[in-house]
Amino acid sequence: MNEWLRFRKSVAYAWSGVIRTIRTEPNMRIHLAFAGLVPLAGWWLQISRYEWLIVLGCIALVISLELVNTAIEATVDLLTTEYHPKAKVAKDAGAAAVLIAALFSAIIGLVIFVPPLWQKIANWLFS
Repeated sequence: MNEWLRFRKSVAYAWSGVIRTIRTEPNMRIHLAFAGLVPLAGWWLQISRYEWLIVLGCIALVISLELVNTAIEATVDLLTTEYHPKAKVAKDAGAAAVLIAALFSAIIGLVIFVPPLWQKIANWLFS
């Protein structure tokens, strides 16, 4: 199989994982909703190119971790249908990774978006 065909198949498999996660995981749909709204806010508030890099990196991190968490959950479910404390650790740790990334991304978003938002509000109120 040539390299180009192998690459195309790899991308198709990866995209299949993204689509399946969007269809089956409500949290992924929430993350994607924010991933759509946050860039609109960035455009409206005219954040800097460096702030764009940070914001887009946060979006990519949260979405990537949600995909990894989904893979962990599916693997654990494949291995056992019974409750097992180690299965719980795996699932909880995966969910915790997403939670931590989402919380810190929200904090970073506040640091980036609040100052220009206050400036817009002040300009509107006092102009």
